[in-house]
Amino acid sequence: MNKIGIYYAYWTHDWDADFVPYVAKVKRLGFDILEVNSGTVTRMPNRERDRLRRAAEKAGIELTYCIGLPHRYDIASPDAAVRRNGIAFLKRSAEMLRYMGHRQLGGIIYSSWPGKLPFGEEKRLYLDRSVRSMREVMKVAEDCGVFFNVEVVNRFEQFLLNTAAEAVTYVRRVGSPHCRVLLDTFHLNIEEDSIRDAIVATGAWLGHFHVGETNRRPPGRGRMPWDEIFGALRRIGYTGAITMEPFLMPGGEVGRDISVYRNLGEGLDLDREAGRALKFVRRKLAR
Repeated sequence: MNKIGIYYAYWTHDWDADFVPYVAKVKRLGFDILEVNSGTVTRMPNRERDRLRRAAEKAGIELTYCIGLPHRYDIASPDAAVRRNGIAFLKRSAEMLRYMGHRQLGGIIYSSWPGKLPFGEEKRLYLDRSVRSMREVMKVAEDCGVFFNVEVVNRFEQFLLNTAAEAVTYVRRVGSPHCRVLLDTFHLNIEEDSIRDAIVATGAWLGHFHVGETNRRPPGRGRMPWDEIFGALRRIGYTGAITMEPFLMPGGEVGRDISVYRNLGEGLDLDREAGRALKFVRRKLAR
């Protein structure tokens, strides 16, 4: 059975946070995984990392990590100094995962977030630079025994990897078994002709999976074709983590960056709603 998690920012307005209280929260709600901001943990001193790791180990909660790289770390940038900074940051992130005893990092780690293709520029050149940079990063990821999952996102947030097919081509070019694909139902709904076909075509390249409704509410509060989605995951034999990434609250950095401009959780208790969505996903997986 797949382990089920939730992203900490469901409850926060700011990307940097103390993750320890959320460990106890997700444990109480019945989740297996808490997904956290890898940038925050990469920057932490070891004493703070140890506190988080001990809390997770005591609770029996697995940690997974996600980030959209800031522009200063864009490994596809035309600026060689920016690429070097991004490569160094991702290598430190791999070393952080090894220190924490965890294995999965995903997100927009192949460029920066959000990202628009500059006017008159060629996407191909950005892809080429990103692949070269990621190959260098993978040397450290492989040594650390960790996996980097490149996230397919919609065209309004990034321009490099908008479909599952583009992501599979990318990881094949990188050529490391430690570079895999992260699919997200919110983005698949926008870009793919068939969500099922996109998942099936990704197949063994799928390293991580995000779930949420078309409006970014938790699963079961919208019109996402969940039977089709979970059927496709069963078809490819996916046994990895499934993490909810809902965003309901306007305001703060998170509301601004995710473009939440109205209260999508009005009248809901966030903890109770997360628990309901967890039961919904487990029921769908059990079919």
